Amino acid sequence: MEEQRLPGGNTGGAVRAGDTVRRARGPWTSSVHALLQHLEDVGFDGAPRALGFDDQDREVLSFLPGDVVGTARPWPTWVHSEDALCQVARWLRDFHAAVASFVPPADAVWREGGTWRPGLIVGHNDAAPYNAAWADGRLVGFFDWDFAAPVTPEWDLAFTAFAWVPLHARHVVAAEGFTALADRPERLRLFLETYGWSGPAGQFVEIVRQRVSASAEGIRRTAAAGDPAYQTMVERGVDAALETAVDELADFPQW
Repeated sequence: MEEQRLPGGNTGGAVRAGDTVRRARGPWTSSVHALLQHLEDVGFDGAPRALGFDDQDREVLSFLPGDVVGTARPWPTWVHSEDALCQVARWLRDFHAAVASFVPPADAVWREGGTWRPGLIVGHNDAAPYNAAWADGRLVGFFDWDFAAPVTPEWDLAFTAFAWVPLHARHVVAAEGFTALADRPERLRLFLETYGWSGPAGQFVEIVRQRVSASAEGIRRTAAAGDPAYQTMVERGVDAALETAVDELADFPQW
């Protein structure tokens, strides 16, 4: 079967073969497959299906049809539309409802660590524009579940808001094609309202800052441990840009 390299992949890479996606497996892959199987069992259709492993010991997933932003910058203008923002918030709300009943296997391993306990969910943790598939203006779902791990729902919500409002550093969102910085407080309010978050804005912005700072620290820690993909991210300044975002959000307007 002919294989086609898929765009993106800071920490791996994937190929399409027919209606499937093949990727190298990691120590965490079986745990992710257990999560995806649960989502299938409860009828959540906004994620790929886990289809086992092939004869090269690669994981096999169903292909999510649709358009993706890939690695090009700036992103298409519709990525920053209010409609897209609300669709993502609804997807995350529905995903969190679907995953709430998932209890990971006792021997579960997650790429960036973490131990599940009651009160936590296994979040996607990277539901950003570069991991979304869209068809005819509709969000099909999110792929690349390698960073799934036990977190609070707010932790997963914080990163998703960070990616879609967007709340990243000004120079990063400008490169992505977003320049309406004055609209961000209202876009954040809309995102949280659509998801169903009822807490104060200031509290949520602080959660975002903590979440993003932890992500920067995690990138540096994993790079220092010798992971070449994370070392490349440090070389590209990914962690530094995240820290810039944390600093800028200290002055984020409230509503």
